[in-house]
Amino acid sequence: MKPATLEFVKQRFSEYYRTGTLAAPPSVGQREWAFVFFDPEYPEIRMRRHIGFPGKDELIQYIRNMAPAHLYYSAAYYALPHAPTMAEKDWLGADIIFDLDADHIVRGPYDMMLSRVKEETGKLIAMLTGELGFAEREISLVFSGGRGYHVHIREIAVRGWGSAERRELIDYICGIGIDPGIILSRPSPSPRGWHQRYIAALTEYLLWLEGLEQKDAVAELSALEGVGKVTVEEFLKRAGDLRAALSAGTSAVNLKDFAIGRVIRALADQKEGKFASMLREKAALADEPVTTDTKRLIRMPTSLHGGSGFRVTPLSIRELSSFDPLTDAVVFGTRDVRIECQRELSMPILGSTYQMGKGESVVPEALAVFLCCRGLAEIAGRT
Repeated sequence: MKPATLEFVKQRFSEYYRTGTLAAPPSVGQREWAFVFFDPEYPEIRMRRHIGFPGKDELIQYIRNMAPAHLYYSAAYYALPHAPTMAEKDWLGADIIFDLDADHIVRGPYDMMLSRVKEETGKLIAMLTGELGFAEREISLVFSGGRGYHVHIREIAVRGWGSAERRELIDYICGIGIDPGIILSRPSPSPRGWHQRYIAALTEYLLWLEGLEQKDAVAELSALEGVGKVTVEEFLKRAGDLRAALSAGTSAVNLKDFAIGRVIRALADQKEGKFASMLREKAALADEPVTTDTKRLIRMPTSLHGGSGFRVTPLSIRELSSFDPLTDAVVFGTRDVRIECQRELSMPILGSTYQMGKGESVVPEALAVFLCCRGLAEIAGRT
């Protein structure tokens, strides 16, 4: 980032922090805080952490004075959050955090990635409230300011959970470790949950197989580990009956049957492939290490994301469906700024789509901040 660009972005952030409304999370005094500043080496990340504040007022004053590029706090609660080592901090518990990042889900245009990760966030919330017993009031939802969403659960009842308990929770969310022997051995006990999702994915897969040419279906299943051609041919003969039994939802599937059992268990063991992809679509694709980490740092809601200039935006669950980050998380305005783009770009923001060629362009300030933060443009002078 060139000095003029760094100064431009730093000034915009300073203005926001000086005049914007900031909201601190609960229990400020028990959190560790961490910052990345606009120093001359930025955007190289040099995090300053192991910082503590006695309360909200001191934290907000520090933020307004320092205007950081990135601002984080610990999901964990500590007796001594400012202690220089993790062992000295004295861990007291931690919020449960889910991080949904489009980078881990799909690649493509930024607006498409934002739309896709919103779908995953909706699936996660539906699982938490509809299957795992969390009430909407126990869930805090935040747009990350980048390419996804953070979901916080701060209930005292789950603060003491260790990594093992959190691993069980995220495994359920992501559909990891499903045993088809248990799922298919009895009729579904509920109209929702992984029993139904697994059967739906298997039914879709069987329909897809039926649509293939015979040789292609044989080749698909023969690629499974431990499945021979004779087994595949026997399975395909009976695939229609299997699909009918799954759709009826009244008959258990006998996995002791050699052909049926061998193929279905081989599908369950497959990490990639058509069936694995169909099953993954039923999951909510949250970042597993974030949830299992009991000492995770997470972005502070109402702060700015140094990689986009967007606001880390808290929102209610009911607001998610209509929330548009490219409008609702934008805090800067429309005054003209002259930039120099590294390549041809197209970007929707504030309800309009802007086309920029390589070289100089005049764009709204909000877009200039975004492109400079992303490393896609430099300041070339303002009009």
